[in-house]
Parts: sequence; structure tokens; C-alpha cells
Amino acid sequence: MNNINILILSAGRRVELIQNFQKAAKKLNVESNIVAGDCSDTAPSLYFADRTCRLPRIIEPNYISSIIDACNKENIALIVPTIDTDLLLLAENKKNIEKQTNAKVLISDTSVIKICRDKIKTQNFLEENSFGVPKMYTNEELTNGDIQFPLFIKPKSGSSSKDIYKVNNSNELKIYKGIVDNPVIQDFMEGEEYTIDVFLDFESNIITIVPRLRMSTRSGEISKGKIVKDREIINDVTKLMKILKPVGHITVQLMKTKKGIEYIEINPRFGGGAPMSIQSGADSCENLFKLLLGQKLLYNEKYKENLTFLRFDSSICLDENMELLK
Repeated sequence: MNNINILILSAGRRVELIQNFQKAAKKLNVESNIVAGDCSDTAPSLYFADRTCRLPRIIEPNYISSIIDACNKENIALIVPTIDTDLLLLAENKKNIEKQTNAKVLISDTSVIKICRDKIKTQNFLEENSFGVPKMYTNEELTNGDIQFPLFIKPKSGSSSKDIYKVNNSNELKIYKGIVDNPVIQDFMEGEEYTIDVFLDFESNIITIVPRLRMSTRSGEISKGKIVKDREIINDVTKLMKILKPVGHITVQLMKTKKGIEYIEINPRFGGGAPMSIQSGADSCENLFKLLLGQKLLYNEKYKENLTFLRFDSSICLDENMELLK
């Protein structure tokens, strides 16, 4: 394999992720173009990638065929999704895409995606496998008033912490049930919240597990975080990954409460805060290049702990021709 070109889908604001792939290629002395794909001409990532491609919106019927065309045009070796709405479609079309291109799709099996994308299926999977989760209430329990406030309400297939609310009383419950589409209602959890970045190879072997304490969030994404080698979390997430068997970079959210570890959700993709774990030494971008080069990776914890990351916004300026002013 001469060039290992990587296509980042829905690249949007994922500037750090693109830069991390570029740094990994340079470190490994790999010839690589990081290609940013997006439906918008003004996605910031387009101005940091090595190459760009315009893709239709995910809901358009030619979305998959456009990805295939882009892969063949840019000689793509790996396709990396970054948003939830892409995942099931890519999982279902993985074989077709890989058959018509030289690219691998960084996606877990359809069965895994279906569990992770549906909050009720996630809850049931975790309960069936004896992992800690907050109690989820049935309609019957809610109707009978067999509940104890505060509660937590979220959409069955939501993302980016949209339409999630703490519910303090029955009046609020009635209001939020009218707002949230296909609501999931659970006990409200209190404790320290963690995001865990996990990287698994293409055979679902665990390579790295990095817990991050969520010190502050904005719009559901971590804005301040601290890397901590919490042994209890690492051991529990290891058990979860061995049962679920996802592929690639996985983002797990959980809370340490009085009851112990309780899971919130599992996102089978790069999360927005993934660059924190990458910069700490658990470099998923570097690992992907090594796997594509045919190297065998082993589980390791060679990342630095007690690092605190503070994320912030930056901006770029385009001239009248929509070209970057430096």
C-alpha cells in the first residue's frame, strides 16, 4: 500500500481529528492525504484537510454512491464516520462499499450499531449482561405514579445531548413527554461523569481504554476533561467491550454513583473529545495507520494520566473568493 488516504465523513468542525491523523502519518512516515468530506462548503475542517470532497446530505438517495465515487477518485484506504446518523447506513452498506472500493469502513457490525443507536436497546443489553444502569420506567409505572423524582428524560435515538432534561415533578414530566420524541425515562443519576475512549482493532481486540473525567461540557460535548487511569472503570469497560465486540474508536459514557458504575450510552465512533485521549498517548489515528500497514497491536496503557485538557473555539477567515486568509 503506497498511499494510505483517509476519508473523514461529515468532517464539519473536526479540525483536531484531521490534524491528529496528519500528525500520525508524519510520525510514521506514511504518505497520506486526509480527505474531508462534507455537504457544506463552509465546514471549517475543509480548510485544514489535505484534500476535500463535497458529499450530499445523509438523507439523499445518492449518499452511499457518492462515498464510493469519492473513495475511488481519492484512492481511499479507510472511511471514518463522525456522527451518529451515519452509522447504521454505513454498517448496512459496509460490504457494498468495500466491494466497490479499496477502502475499509471503520464501522462495527450492524447488530452492534442497532444496540448503540437505540437507547432502549442499549439499556436492555446492559441489563441482560449485568452492567449497572439507572432504572428505566415503563409506561405502566409512569401511569400508576410508581416513580420517585427526580427523573431523567431523553430521546430513544438522540445524540449531542439534544432534548435531555432533568424532571423534578409530575407537571414537568407531562411537559417534557410532549417535547421529547420517543422518550426514554430513567432515574436521575448523580455522581462523577466520565467519557471513556476505547480503541479496538478490526477483530474487536481491545488496544487502549482511556477514562476521562468530564469536568465541564457544552452542548453535550466535553469542554474540560482530565485523563485518569481509573482501574474500576477500565476493568468494567473491558468486560463490556468483550461482550459487545465493536470495532474502531468507541466512546462510552458512564457515571460513578453511590450504586457504583452506571452506564449512560455507548457511541460507536470518534467522539468530539477523542483528541484528548489521542494527545495523552492513546493514539487511535496512529493505531489505524499501523493496522492498515498490517501491524499487529497489543493492549497497552502507555498514555499519560492526570492531564487536564481545556477546549476552546477558534476561527478562520475567508476572503471574497472563499479562500483562506493566513
